[in-house]
Amino acid sequence: MIDKNGRCIDYLRISITDRCNLRCIYCMPEEGVHAMRHEQILSFEEIERLVRIMTGLGLKHLRLTGGEPMVRRGCLELAGRLHGIPEVGSISMTSNGILLEGKVCEAKRSGISSLNISLDSLHPDTYSRLTRGGDVSRVLRTIHEALDEGIQVKINTVPVRGYNDEDLTEIAALAKNAPLCVRFIELMPIGCGGSAQRILCPEVMKKLEDAFGKPEPDPSVRGHGPARYVKYPSFQGSVGYISAVSHEFCDNCNRIRLTADGQLKLCLNHTKGIDLRGMLRTGASDEEILSAVRAAVADKPARHAFYEKISDHEDRYMNAIGG
Repeated sequence: MIDKNGRCIDYLRISITDRCNLRCIYCMPEEGVHAMRHEQILSFEEIERLVRIMTGLGLKHLRLTGGEPMVRRGCLELAGRLHGIPEVGSISMTSNGILLEGKVCEAKRSGISSLNISLDSLHPDTYSRLTRGGDVSRVLRTIHEALDEGIQVKINTVPVRGYNDEDLTEIAALAKNAPLCVRFIELMPIGCGGSAQRILCPEVMKKLEDAFGKPEPDPSVRGHGPARYVKYPSFQGSVGYISAVSHEFCDNCNRIRLTADGQLKLCLNHTKGIDLRGMLRTGASDEEILSAVRAAVADKPARHAFYEKISDHEDRYMNAIGG
């Protein structure tokens, strides 16, 4: 799929639930949110049908997200069904890792080749504070299981001032001692993320260079997203930087999102999109859905415009958008 700005869109992030077992400070309020009703979210059959339709437009890469995707029963079964679609080139999943403990082997059998695991601190108290109750030891066990199974592991870390400022070099050192990627993601002004104080990637880069030495670009890391990867001296793995705020990368964006309630979302910060659930449930044909998706993607917004006044600014929490 090619949009009006000449970008090739071949990557779909599929949110299968808005529910989560954690309450991370930048994702949702402490009291939680009103979860979608079961009938509001897409069935696995509906998701599979949409993926089959969109592969006809050149869609190749899928990522299962939430909320926390493992909260939804049958998550790995869905991955296996999507893996069985011949045109799908890769399936990955973003998870906090807690409910994946002991199930990584099953995830691999289902066709998941890459896991992005959220980890904002290695210290139990800090991790619990950031996630409002999470157990970091379970996350670390899941990471080790994934490495043992040969699954590509990427750690997603969001630097938040006043919370994990002093933990960043320690998290980065995971890539020194194991063949994984640690990625630092700038906190975006979406939902609860607008009220927390972000630490931008240039500051993190300076901190890591002071600790580990000057890095070199690492073109060996496979990925379908915006991260820029480097390797520090004596590191087995790599460190990635996703700088959506300080160094906008919209001109290379290759992704669209499917929310849990069936909205095809063209950009993280724009509400613009189409109601695919409505089309599915009112008898639209595959050809009608394909035509609607093609037209929507062609009109994908050029930029996220985080700090500009736009008419369709996204104001939902990240769990509802799809992390």
